[in-house]
Amino acid sequence: MRGHESSVFSISVHASGRYAITTSSDTAQLWDLDTFQRKRKLNILQSVGIQKVFFLPLSNTILSCFKDNSIFAWECDTLACKYQLPAPPESSSILYKVFAVTRDGRILAAGGKSNHLHLWCLEAKQLFRIIQMPTKVRAIRHLEFLPDSFDAGSNQVLGVLSQDGIMRFVNIQTCKLLFEIGSLDEGISSSAISPHGRYIASILENGSLNIYSVQTLTKEINKPPPPLVKVIEDLPKRKVNSGDLKMKVTSGRVQRPAKSRENKIQARILKQDLTGNFENKENEFSDGLNKKRLQILLKGYGEYPTKYRMFIWRSLLQLPENHTAFSNLIDKGIHVAFLNLQKKYPIKSRKLLRVLQRTLSALAHWSAIFSDTPYLPLLAFPFVKLFQNNQLICFEVVATLLINWCQHWFEYFPNPPINILSMIENVLAFHDKELLQHFINHDITSQLYAWPLLETVFSEVLTREEWLKLFDNVFSNHPSFLLMTVVAYNICSRAPLLNCNLKDDFEFFFHHRNNLDISAVIREVYRLMDTTPADIHPDSMLDVFVALTKGQYPVFNQYPKFIADYQTQERERIRNDQLDSLRERQVVEDMQAEVDQQRVEDEGWYQTQELLRKAEETRREMLLQEEEKMIQQRQKLAAVKRELKVKEVHLQDAARRRLLQSQQDQREMELRRLDDEIERKVHMRDREIAATAKDLEMRRLELEPQKRLYEKNLSRNQEAIAKEMREDADAYKRKVDLEEHMFHRPIGTDQTQNQKTQKLIEENLAKAEQACLNTDWRIQALHKQRCDDLHRNECYQEVAKLLRKNRKKEMEVLNAVMEGEAKKWEEAEEEDFHLKSEKKAAALSDASRRWLLENETHDALENAQHPYHKVPRCQDEWVASSCLPRTSQLKDISEMESLTQISLNQRKTRWDTMEWDLMERVRNLRQRLATQARNRCQTPHLLAT
Repeated sequence: MRGHESSVFSISVHASGRYAITTSSDTAQLWDLDTFQRKRKLNILQSVGIQKVFFLPLSNTILSCFKDNSIFAWECDTLACKYQLPAPPESSSILYKVFAVTRDGRILAAGGKSNHLHLWCLEAKQLFRIIQMPTKVRAIRHLEFLPDSFDAGSNQVLGVLSQDGIMRFVNIQTCKLLFEIGSLDEGISSSAISPHGRYIASILENGSLNIYSVQTLTKEINKPPPPLVKVIEDLPKRKVNSGDLKMKVTSGRVQRPAKSRENKIQARILKQDLTGNFENKENEFSDGLNKKRLQILLKGYGEYPTKYRMFIWRSLLQLPENHTAFSNLIDKGIHVAFLNLQKKYPIKSRKLLRVLQRTLSALAHWSAIFSDTPYLPLLAFPFVKLFQNNQLICFEVVATLLINWCQHWFEYFPNPPINILSMIENVLAFHDKELLQHFINHDITSQLYAWPLLETVFSEVLTREEWLKLFDNVFSNHPSFLLMTVVAYNICSRAPLLNCNLKDDFEFFFHHRNNLDISAVIREVYRLMDTTPADIHPDSMLDVFVALTKGQYPVFNQYPKFIADYQTQERERIRNDQLDSLRERQVVEDMQAEVDQQRVEDEGWYQTQELLRKAEETRREMLLQEEEKMIQQRQKLAAVKRELKVKEVHLQDAARRRLLQSQQDQREMELRRLDDEIERKVHMRDREIAATAKDLEMRRLELEPQKRLYEKNLSRNQEAIAKEMREDADAYKRKVDLEEHMFHRPIGTDQTQNQKTQKLIEENLAKAEQACLNTDWRIQALHKQRCDDLHRNECYQEVAKLLRKNRKKEMEVLNAVMEGEAKKWEEAEEEDFHLKSEKKAAALSDASRRWLLENETHDALENAQHPYHKVPRCQDEWVASSCLPRTSQLKDISEMESLTQISLNQRKTRWDTMEWDLMERVRNLRQRLATQARNRCQTPHLLAT
């Protein structure tokens, strides 16, 4: 069966056993197991990969799961795709690694590297539930549903094996954690569940294999809730006192005096009558179960559900659970008869041995006969193993079994119950004479083919499941059912028994397990119960079921008391004799032990002395040898020391040279480092200087526009002042022209009358005016020079003052500008004051000129009327008299012009001084910034300032 290129990690077989699917990471192949040939091959892309391909149980569908979480369903015969499951939601998206399907193939469970489980409904083709496991679960390694015989394949319990080695079993409907197996110390690596769900096999990480019983794990879980039981129990009590009816019927049965068939038949008729009247009351147990319904369920399934079996048994046996009475029996301690139980019955489990000892001791304290019953451990052991976690229930089950199903067993004590074995032999003779004759021919009695089965209650010949199935039927029927089971077992095994001819073969057969179908045996028992005649039927000789009494256990005295007492006395005598012999033997053994110990000690002393002598001689030889070796070693050590001394000198020399070389290298390295540091510092200085130069250049470029702006504003102001002065000059010229026109107009009237006088006057006036003008220009020049000197002195003082202020307040350039602005306003006020004084002077000049014009006009008119009325006596006197007012007038005019010119010069000087002061401040600021940059101060802050 070749065809896979990589390892096969999954094999799935069809329910019919005809087909099989083998899966590897790259392909899946369908094989025909009849011919062992490949039928089909599933090819996929390498990037996808196969996770698992398997058959759905009890169906013809193949389910393929890929590594990209896609799941497809295929028809097995045609290999056509039936459907594809949708993608899981993004909120709980996991990469599927493991899968499990219920037995009916309706639910698919998937898990991976997450604590989430996805449950898919394959009929509806949708995700119907997401189960979140505990936070300790980080990844799921294996999934498997726990089968149940009564859930019709719709498994409800899912086993989840996580990364911590613990397998948790959860109910997928209630999402409740039922139980778990494994631990952190003994983690589970893989696990498998039996087909019927009774056992779990697990391989642990340490290599051991553990088998777990599901019934024991779920025993506590399957208990019904007590409140529900109490509610159901109260309903029949309100209507009819069923407890009194049961007591009446029970007491009537127990007190039956007759053993004849007629009386027994009447008793059975009475039972039928009572059953006819109170059938429902007898079949109803106190915990709500119905015996008739249980028997119908038992006949339908052949056994009770595993999870409810213990509860059903307790109901069928009507256990009283007398805690106080049982505690009193347990408090009496281990019975003397069972102190050495482990010697006769070596049990590996210490817990099981203790429970068996306590149960047998409680039975022996309850009734003395049980302390001498040799087969009691064999009879009680299967129940002890089954109820080892509840000793009370175990005791009451065994006690109920002894009272009802072991009736008349102790009448021939200490011999086997001959009466019971005779019943079995009679039934076997009726139903299978050939087998009985075969037993008789080979001298096989009922003590060999019946008693071994009864004293061990079939525990030696049946497996656990078979034994539980058998006792489901035993506890649900009349006590005679157990005897009929012995007959049915022999009848169903007649073929191998007829082939046995030796007594040892028969003994082996009835003490070991045989290949026998227990279901067939149970069917045969029911057939025998129905077809056996009443005269030989065991139920006519055995009483009906009687439960243990509530509160105190009933007295068990159905045995020959004198035999039990005699055996007890004999056993006590033998025990005392044994104790005496044991004491004597112990004394002898102690004396012998002392003698042997003394002899051993003497021999040991002599051997020790001899060994010491030999050891002393050996030590002397060893000392001599050691001294010789020491001398040789000293010589070698001296040579080695000399060599080491020479090597040490060489090494010191080499170390000194290496040290000098390393110091030299270190100094060179330090010099190189200093050179690098110097170069780095120089480079940093150059970069800082360049950066400072760039900053200064940027500052100069920033100041140039400011300078141009100041010059532009200054020129604009000068133009405005010049324009204003030109306008004033033009107005002044117009006024002068008008005055001259007014002055020359009256003179023109006299020109015709006195030309000579006018010429003389004009010449004298021209001379006088020329002299006045020359004198005025000299005065003006001197006055201008003195004003210039004064202004220069003021400018020098102001510049010195500004320089002192600039040295003191280098960081207050803005305040200096503001002070300059304030000074400009003060100068503007001074100029306004000068302008007002000039206006006053101009007004005075105008008044003097008007006065002069009026006088001149008046004189001209007088002259025109009387030309020679007031002629001066001499020309000089006239010139002097005529020049006096004109001279004062010209002085006033020249004074006004000089004042105006001085004001203009002062204003220009002030602007020049302010411009020079601003330029000086900028130059000083540049020098200080350069000095601070060279001194490596905070250049950006100063530049910003």
